[in-house]
Amino acid sequence: MANGWIILDKPRGLGSTQAVAAVKRNLREGGHPKTKVGHGGTLDPLAEGVLPIALGEATKLAGRMLDASKVYDFTVRFGDETDTLDTEGAVVDRSDIRPAPSDIEAILPRFTGAIDQVPPAFSALKVDGKRAYDLARGGEKVALKTRAVVIHELRLTKAEGGEATLTAHVSKGTYIRSLARDIARALGTCGHVTYLRRTKAGPFREEQAISLDLLNEIGKGASLQDLILPLEAGLDDIPALSLDPASAQAVRQGRVVTGLPQTPGLYCAMLNAVPVALVEIEDGTAKVVRGFNLPDVAE
Repeated sequence: MANGWIILDKPRGLGSTQAVAAVKRNLREGGHPKTKVGHGGTLDPLAEGVLPIALGEATKLAGRMLDASKVYDFTVRFGDETDTLDTEGAVVDRSDIRPAPSDIEAILPRFTGAIDQVPPAFSALKVDGKRAYDLARGGEKVALKTRAVVIHELRLTKAEGGEATLTAHVSKGTYIRSLARDIARALGTCGHVTYLRRTKAGPFREEQAISLDLLNEIGKGASLQDLILPLEAGLDDIPALSLDPASAQAVRQGRVVTGLPQTPGLYCAMLNAVPVALVEIEDGTAKVVRGFNLPDVAE
């Protein structure tokens, strides 16, 4: 069974659930054993770019991808605000003001660091058990609660013709469409997102992503190993902890390992080149956070 990551360069118009289904279909058509598949963070159908898709034991790390920071390139068109805050919606506000590049640059520090943000009404958040976008499409007025997010970096890359293209490095839970709306309003105008691309999700970068066409080659018999990243690629930001066979066996059985000199924190316990588990070290003792059932571990 395959264990690892396919990093898809998701095209515009494809939903994240559809992308997972495409991976499953190609694995099946390529004659691969049935494999658990999940994505590491939803990407709107109108957005494109990096969508980490976990296979097999890597699905145990998909939750970490949801918590990871992301980097986006996006374009704001000034003058019209839509109900969806993107090109799909109906115009709900208009302005003749087109901010100068210097004005845009000057406003960005106000949106850098810890900020409060109201998510778009057209979002997958739930209100009384129902998706906000279902309520909004049904004509109901959706009032979503303000949430705290962190904008690690925000910079202007281009501004002309009533549009501005920016790059944002953001915490989990950040809505770029809301960020664009709020930047436009702070500039005394209104706006909506016309282009949105995720260039990084956690440790995964767009250079590692494959196209949908390349993914479809798996179903035609192309080698999966040429397109899949190892499970530990999702743990690039976590130091490795090398184990001997006896310690690896203990960790596999969920037992603690003591007498370790490492500083406290999260580690990827390894036996040779094979991940055994995510462990938390405290006071020289390693406790299992998440075990991996990979072949040739502790043999």
